[in-house]
Amino acid sequence: MLSHARPEAHLVHRIGWLRAAVMGANDGIVSTASLIVGVAAASGDRSQILVAGMAGLAAGAMSMAAGEYVSVSSQSDTERADIARETAELHTDPAGELDELTAIYVQRGLDPELARQVALRLTAHDALGSHLRDELGMSEVTTAAPVQAAMVSAATFAVGAALPLGTRPWRRTGRLRFGLGGGGAQAGGAGIARGTLRVLVWGAMAMAATAAVGHLFGVAAA
Repeated sequence: MLSHARPEAHLVHRIGWLRAAVMGANDGIVSTASLIVGVAAASGDRSQILVAGMAGLAAGAMSMAAGEYVSVSSQSDTERADIARETAELHTDPAGELDELTAIYVQRGLDPELARQVALRLTAHDALGSHLRDELGMSEVTTAAPVQAAMVSAATFAVGAALPLGTRPWRRTGRLRFGLGGGGAQAGGAGIARGTLRVLVWGAMAMAATAAVGHLFGVAAA
């Protein structure tokens, strides 16, 4: 008899929304803070800085939602096409599909006889699911969710973009991005130091670039 295995807390089920959340919040903080720094370097007028920040928040949130929806929908369309193709192949050539599944298990280390037995049992249980999982690498965890990605990305962008709108945003942005990098890495079960470092480095580069542009245009306008 099989013993009761202890439950394992894997984090792969978070991939779909975590990627969109981290990207949205990161883009919100970086793009808005960079925009504010660029406008401040060019003019320094408080009202112009606030208007630029709010406009960046609104435009960025909608852009993130649209971009996520379109890109993830493309993935979803490809998945549906593969499912339809695999369904048709199982109907028209079941023997060939069984051979294909057997070959996959042989490549993974099973001897041919055992691989054939496994392929037969899995085909009888769920032929389509077995091919989607073992042939195409598709599962419920990795299935594309366009609406979820769009909503999460837009919401986290708006939250991230709102944070630098306070007083002296360029001083607060470093702490915000430090928290974002560490929090995102922890939620995904990755190393906190590495996640934090890459967020800080790329954010600093973006802000430095927009500050330089703002300064140059400010000098030219003057």
